[in-house]
Amino acid sequence: MKIMNEFVTYTSAENYAIITINNGKANAISHEVIVGLNASLDKASEENKVVILTGKTGFFSAGFDLKVMAKSPESAKELVTKGSKLSLRMLSFPQPIIIACSGHAIAKGAFLLLSADYRIGVEGAYKIGLNEVMIGMTMHNAGIAIAKARLSEVYINRSVNNAEMFSSKQAIAAGFLDLIVPEDHLMPTAVKVAEMSAKLNKKAHAETKLKVRKQHLEALEIAIELDLKSDISINP
Repeated sequence: MKIMNEFVTYTSAENYAIITINNGKANAISHEVIVGLNASLDKASEENKVVILTGKTGFFSAGFDLKVMAKSPESAKELVTKGSKLSLRMLSFPQPIIIACSGHAIAKGAFLLLSADYRIGVEGAYKIGLNEVMIGMTMHNAGIAIAKARLSEVYINRSVNNAEMFSSKQAIAAGFLDLIVPEDHLMPTAVKVAEMSAKLNKKAHAETKLKVRKQHLEALEIAIELDLKSDISINP
């Protein structure tokens, strides 16, 4: 195991690498977590490995660190921009990215699901969705672009405008997850999917992904630039 920083670890196997987020009770996405994730993706790219991204038992991630988000509009914008660029990187990453969603996935946690190639969730009373509007944050342009790219059309308004939370089973229909399994099957299933993904022709996968997502990647790049010119904050 390689410790990227206090909050992210990287474990390399023969055909895949496991990246694990571990940041407090809610597994918040902070500046430090993003640094660790980017360093881990650098390592996976260097090793040419399929990626399994996971969290801690019960919480994949509840989203951005609210202490940072509430500090100031500038602080919120900085963290959101880094998160949007991370999603852009994941969506265009040359190797398959599989998420083993270990529990709740809310706000940026759910956006990470929308940024991966295959998403496996766990059965149970877990919540998955985009709660930005519920907590007083006008949805940022990049978030809307990611949602439009990956969510089923009928669920976009329910997710983005209405901040509806979904069960693991409902999250499949919405487009956040591809499969749900019992908790003790999560990592074995993710490893099985990673082993199968490792058999893909790497060049063909990378080039095809960029073709399939070309329109959405371009829209996300534009959205990130628009967000840099916008106010991003949590309203009281």
